Amino acid sequence: MNANSPSAAPAAARPRVLLLHGPNLNLLGERDHATYGSTTLRDVEERTTALGLELGAEVRCAQSNSEGALIDLVHATRSGDDGIVFNPGAYAHYSYALRDAIEAVAGLGIPCVEVHISNVHAREPFRHTSVTAPVCQGMVSGHGIFGYELALRSVLHRVAEWRAARPGA
Repeated sequence: MNANSPSAAPAAARPRVLLLHGPNLNLLGERDHATYGSTTLRDVEERTTALGLELGAEVRCAQSNSEGALIDLVHATRSGDDGIVFNPGAYAHYSYALRDAIEAVAGLGIPCVEVHISNVHAREPFRHTSVTAPVCQGMVSGHGIFGYELALRSVLHRVAEWRAARPGA
């Protein structure tokens, strides 16, 4: 490994990203293959974690079907995470509580990129609006599992920008 590569950075200097999955994502690989494919949640987490290591970041993973638990996980990013990749599932369309949690940590410099496996704009009309996306720094939708890679790269880019703007922080 090249000593100048990001993955050679000391562990304390490595960005830490929460990969967070909302309701029903534990069923990936089992449900609606036409919409979500056959890749399992574990596969998504393994691929994203491996990419994080390749890019010099630590990725920790969590999933919950409970809105309150997801809010607690977003709040917990204040204790050492640098960013969030979040697939809020159906909560994206109506959870103002999750929206407020994301907005609160974003105000502290913890960027969140929302990701959806399917193209939500090509689905039922209720899925066309995300109440969480306006407080996220970006949204990736319709790229399948590859969307997680795009979202992780985006979060890491924003973390690097944040760090560069605040040397020593």
